[in-house]
Amino acid sequence: MISNFFKNIIKSLIIIFLPIFLYSQNSYQIAVLKYAGGGDWYANPTALSNLIAFSNKNIKTNIKSEPAIVEVSSNDIFKYPFIHMTGHGNVIFNNNEVDNLRKYLLAGGFLHIDDNYGMDPYVRREIVKLFPEKKLEELASDHPIFHMTYKFPDGLPKIHEHDAKRPQALGISYNGRLVLLYTFESDIGDGWEDQEVHNNSEKTREKALKIGANILEYIFSN
Repeated sequence: MISNFFKNIIKSLIIIFLPIFLYSQNSYQIAVLKYAGGGDWYANPTALSNLIAFSNKNIKTNIKSEPAIVEVSSNDIFKYPFIHMTGHGNVIFNNNEVDNLRKYLLAGGFLHIDDNYGMDPYVRREIVKLFPEKKLEELASDHPIFHMTYKFPDGLPKIHEHDAKRPQALGISYNGRLVLLYTFESDIGDGWEDQEVHNNSEKTREKALKIGANILEYIFSN
């Protein structure tokens, strides 16, 4: 007969390790942000599903194969640990949307904004609405996001050339946690798309997918 002492040890081990096991078995979903203002929030339609497939295969994430679409004002936003936003044009968040998105980010969510060329002045304006007390700060090349499974010692890679400007990864942190990442003059989402869309080389697509996988890995480990 097992003594009460050993029963208690077994019970304690179950309590400790069962949540870890369950977390590793659970599949979660990420989402594309649908916003107002006239910009094409739906740009790069194959990008996120390709990144998910790459990450699930190569860094063993367990993300559902197709991303959801979520509106800025929706309570459903809290279902998704990672939200991706892109486009070429105007972005407008109303007051309710600002409040909802800010609550989501401060509650543990993460927003990745990838400028697909043309949204920069508009999205910077809206980021100020979200965090008037903060400023976008460039992530240094030694930031952990560039040194996850895949190493990028020079920081954010250039994927799609537009204005011969250097790529920048800009972020906002809150209480020591990166809550918003804005990738500018890189267009990494173009590199996630199906190859025939932009005719990127396999080497370029691989760079884009690897930095995207690093972003996901960083978010899910912090």
